[in-house]
Amino acid sequence: MEKKRKKISIPDKLHYWLMVLPAVVLVFLFNTRTWPGILAAFQDFIPIKGWFGSKWIGMRNFKIFFMQPNCWQIIRNTLVLAVGKIVGVQLLAIIFALMINEVRNSRLKRFIQTFTYLPHFISWVIFATILRQILGTDGLLNQVLANFGMENYAFLGTPSIFQPLMIGTEMLKEFGWSAIIYLSALTGIDPGLYEAAEIDGAGRWKQTVHVTLPGIRYIIVLNGVLSLGGILNGGFDQIFNMYNTLVMSTADIIDTWVYRQGIIALNYGVGTAVGLFKSAIAMVLTVFAYWAADRFADYKIF
Repeated sequence: MEKKRKKISIPDKLHYWLMVLPAVVLVFLFNTRTWPGILAAFQDFIPIKGWFGSKWIGMRNFKIFFMQPNCWQIIRNTLVLAVGKIVGVQLLAIIFALMINEVRNSRLKRFIQTFTYLPHFISWVIFATILRQILGTDGLLNQVLANFGMENYAFLGTPSIFQPLMIGTEMLKEFGWSAIIYLSALTGIDPGLYEAAEIDGAGRWKQTVHVTLPGIRYIIVLNGVLSLGGILNGGFDQIFNMYNTLVMSTADIIDTWVYRQGIIALNYGVGTAVGLFKSAIAMVLTVFAYWAADRFADYKIF
């Protein structure tokens, strides 16, 4: 005979509800309460008239974006940068986690970990300023090249290398922080598996391939599928602080275009429409990501 499940009432878990209450209030204030703003995507929005007084124009704002000559170039730039960053950061984080896991000196290990994840806490305003001092036409790297008799190179003004440069700097900034979850997963692997592999004659490389990587494969799959929701996030903070008119052909992404339309040009309706389009795609991909996480990594949020 099955035992009846004990019903959990809200008073029994009141302290948990109180703990999450500040987060719920913040979500309501900054997300839910602003939902009427979506109406601006379908209006010739005029702030003085508000959401319910502006003229309704249907899908015209969406058409304005998709009729832009560089529309698909902007979408392509966004996808290339987003996918490149997701893959690059996660790959480097896995490699770094595997390497640092081999360090036996605990003090050295902690120092390296701290040193590599500190850049995550530096804002892109500061980080971009540092990069410009290094990669600018009069920057440190060009001064080194000049000492070897080489001409200055416009690292930040060459469209063909701008995207690889943005992906590389994102990897440099975030790989240490992203490696934390892999290092945690590595600690959960049974040491007996390594001992058995060593008895069977497996060296460190074979142990990594046949024990370590299979042991963290669910975390790798989970991080991969959960990143799908941000596939249209090219990284506004980074691009906005690094791009210029010389590299617009490869640097302009959806977020920077929306910023120029919505904030600079005051085309609030167009900016809202494109932002809504991006959010809709992100929502679909997020739902798919959670399905894939459940299907391939046995991950459930509820």
